[in-house]
Amino acid sequence: MAVDPEVVGALKASGAYLEGHFQLTSGRHSGQYLEKFNLLQWPQYTELVCKKMAEHGRPFAPTTVAGPTTGGVLLAYEVARQLGVRGIFCETDAHGGRSFQRGFKLQPGEKVLVVDDIVTTGGSLIDTIDAVIKAGGEPVCVSAIADRTGGKVTFGDVPFLPATEVVMESYPADDCPLCKQGVPLKVT
Repeated sequence: MAVDPEVVGALKASGAYLEGHFQLTSGRHSGQYLEKFNLLQWPQYTELVCKKMAEHGRPFAPTTVAGPTTGGVLLAYEVARQLGVRGIFCETDAHGGRSFQRGFKLQPGEKVLVVDDIVTTGGSLIDTIDAVIKAGGEPVCVSAIADRTGGKVTFGDVPFLPATEVVMESYPADDCPLCKQGVPLKVT
C-alpha cells in the first residue's frame, strides 16, 4: 500500500482534501479531513480514482461491483463501468446491518468487488461484505478511494487494495494539540 500522487492530486484539486481542525464522526480530532462528495461532484476526478480502483480489482475477475449507500453508489457504478460489469449497492436494513434491496440479487458464488469511499474504521465495508455473503455472492477484493488507517484495517481473507493511502493523524478530543492552540473546531 502506498500513496498515489495522482489520486492525492485529484483529492486536492477537487477540494476534497481539507486542512483545519475537524471533529471526526468517531469523536476524535484531526488537522485534515477528506470530504468525498467534493471529489464525487467532479466526473473527471471520480473517473480517475475509479479507474485506479478498477485496475486493482480487475485481476480478481469480478462480475459485479457493490458499494454501500451513500458514497458507494456512485463508486460502484463508475468502477463497474470501467470494468464492463454491473454495479449495485446495499442499504441499511431494519436489523441495523446492510442488505441488497430494490430487486438487486446475486447468483450463488458470484464474484463481487466491494468498494467504498474513505476507510477510517472499515465498518461500512464490513457490512457490505456481510451483505454480499448473505446474498450468496463471493467478495473477491475490496477497494476504496483512500485508506486513512495506515494499513491497519483488514477484511479477513479478502484483499484490500485502495486507490491511495493518506496519512492523517487524529487525536482524542481531550488531548488534541489543535484544541490547545485554540484552532476553531469544525464538526464533520
